[in-house]
Amino acid sequence: MYSESDLQAAVDAKVMTPEAAAAFRAHIASVRSAPGADEESFRLITGFNDIFVSIAAVILLVAVAWIGQSIHTALAGVFVAASAWFLAEYFTRKRRMALPSIVLVMAFAGGVFASMVGFLVEHGEAIFGNRPDETVGAVIIGTMALITAGATWFHWRRFMVPITVAAGTAALAATAVALVLSITGVPHDGGQTLVMALVLVAGLGVFALAMWWDRSDRVRQTRRSDVAFWLHLLAAPMIAHPIFHLLGVTDGGNISSAAAVLVIGVYIVFGVIALAIDRRALLVSALAYVLFALTELFRTFGAVELNVALTAFVIGSALLLLSAFWQNARSVVVGFLPANLANQLPATVQPVSPIPAS
Repeated sequence: MYSESDLQAAVDAKVMTPEAAAAFRAHIASVRSAPGADEESFRLITGFNDIFVSIAAVILLVAVAWIGQSIHTALAGVFVAASAWFLAEYFTRKRRMALPSIVLVMAFAGGVFASMVGFLVEHGEAIFGNRPDETVGAVIIGTMALITAGATWFHWRRFMVPITVAAGTAALAATAVALVLSITGVPHDGGQTLVMALVLVAGLGVFALAMWWDRSDRVRQTRRSDVAFWLHLLAAPMIAHPIFHLLGVTDGGNISSAAAVLVIGVYIVFGVIALAIDRRALLVSALAYVLFALTELFRTFGAVELNVALTAFVIGSALLLLSAFWQNARSVVVGFLPANLANQLPATVQPVSPIPAS
């Protein structure tokens, strides 16, 4: 119900002493047989009221968007962004409600971007002509993404919702990709390979930023850890999807056995990285691809009727075993790393072995 950042806030407000907070964390770690950092805690809901308020907020935002759309296309986004900011003043700044805050951040960022899209829909032809070339289009998209990133920065300064940093970073990544495309131009084949390569580079940049936030809170007891969580969640698909696209997994149809084995090998590498940094986002983002690859392998070896069931059984069992022995596996992986690198990662703590019943 409460995250580490809430616990730290209680310490900062002198509601709880640092010793009491440390004792509470130690107790929870002993009960769960894992340190608190291993839980990747982030606050999503504090109670059903979060869900209730989120549903009501979505209904209201849809309504104001509809009203704005009836006046001018651009006003739909303006009304949504303004309403999301206004609602955040109470539900985020005063009540500190988790899920509504996430919904309102995304609505604000989406509203800012949608307002510019709506303006282009209404007036773009008069300003840029019937069909602007691809370079101009890339510049326009990059500019809109940059403005959105600036708006999310102001939102972060006001409300400090952890997911805001990821939203702004996504906008900056889109700006960078669009600006590169405006300089290089989009290839005649549609530029899918180039775009995927740029997304991969941007994803690695987001991953580096996430690690910077993670390094600032190795025990994961402050809001910085929550920021890192959302950044890792953003970086993971930006890294996984381009890699598997370049391997030909997303082209549709069957893939060769060699490609399937390569996909599984990449997933294992992702698993080692996930263990080292104690984050599971990469494993989740790449899961669909490894399921597809393993299904193809079972089909190749003749298990046509049960290939999906066998794939689900193998992957499900492997992930559950990895989860059960996560800290033990982390200790092995981190043990192979240089000391100066290992000291930048979350500490490894061996789970306390349960005392057998007499």
